[in-house]
Amino acid sequence: MGNEERLTAKQFQQAGGVEDWRVLAFGASAWFVAPSHAAGAALVRRIAELTDELPDVDLRARGVHVRILRLNEASVALAAAISTAARDVGLTADPSALQTVQLAFDVTDRAAVMPFWRTAMAYVQSGDEDLVDPLRRDPSIWFQQQDQPRPLRNRIHLDVSPPYARTPEAAKVLGGPFGVAHADAEGNEADIIPMEPIDELGAESDWRGPFVGTAFYPTASADLVTIVAELADEADFALLVDLRPDGVTIDTGKDQHEDERFPALARRIQEAARGLGLVADPTRVRFVQLGIDAVDVPTVRNFWRTVLGYEYDPRPHVTDIYDPRRLNMPIFFQQMPASEEARRTQRNRIHVDVFVPDDQARARLDAALGAGGRIVYDDEAPAWWTLADPEGNEVDIAVSVGRAEA
Repeated sequence: MGNEERLTAKQFQQAGGVEDWRVLAFGASAWFVAPSHAAGAALVRRIAELTDELPDVDLRARGVHVRILRLNEASVALAAAISTAARDVGLTADPSALQTVQLAFDVTDRAAVMPFWRTAMAYVQSGDEDLVDPLRRDPSIWFQQQDQPRPLRNRIHLDVSPPYARTPEAAKVLGGPFGVAHADAEGNEADIIPMEPIDELGAESDWRGPFVGTAFYPTASADLVTIVAELADEADFALLVDLRPDGVTIDTGKDQHEDERFPALARRIQEAARGLGLVADPTRVRFVQLGIDAVDVPTVRNFWRTVLGYEYDPRPHVTDIYDPRRLNMPIFFQQMPASEEARRTQRNRIHVDVFVPDDQARARLDAALGAGGRIVYDDEAPAWWTLADPEGNEVDIAVSVGRAEA
């Protein structure tokens, strides 16, 4: 499959049989709506039977997300076959639900900044400008050149729970002990709290926290996915179950492990996995979220909910917004003093990219403008538009289709 001539995003989408699919930042994606984990797992099993080169498959309580990384004639055939399999098991596609949220850092010295984030995120480098999650669950980071330094603190930072112990080697790269407000060589910040065993489940548990409950098992078989789906439905607990060629990640989503149903479900899943002869690998789990400082939190929060197609966290006194399909990172908002005028007016060194289907971009743009956004750059439209929220934090609404031809 990898030896065939690569198709452009436009060529892929114009091929026959792939009407369910859209090309976003990396490869072609489809979302198939399902009424339960078990119904979605039926499609996961069919996908595993279709190919020896497993695509990225994300099972959720209400659907299945599939991503095929390479774009060529063989992947067109695979996408069409997956769509047929979905129809066979009674699932329908919703291309309007698709999007990919990523991060971009403006830097003056890429070589000085990237090692910090490679260690903080436990990512791998792809080419000269990108860091990516090896399991392709968490947002990639693109480091782009900026001409002039912006020395003040960003209004955007990351919270990361990486999958490594509190080692002296990691602390040396990060510039100090784990905790809040680590900064790279140019001042971009991350709060870093490593993944550790969840107290309620015991030190020997397969599960890790603190922001989520998550476990990873190195198997490419759909058997574990099927079992987890049945257990999750039985417990009436929405799980994130992601199948990759090198393993299965099971995740509660942010803060959902605090639900009283979780400990019993976690133990049953662990027992089932060990019954299959699987040994958890805690070095493969991670959590990432984005924090945005704002003076007018409700207004800024509404803009980001709209531009990202997210939903409000319903809990009182929580500022989070989240992807309704829990395929992209959550975002939370922190109160910023209005007196920090200089910091408020400096352009951030970090911004968000959201890749959307080409047939959804205009509607997303109009909705974001209606929520108080403004266009600050559109010379590359319709490839992308750069918008600022009401306080100047930026997001690119981006489209892959047509870029190669342009």
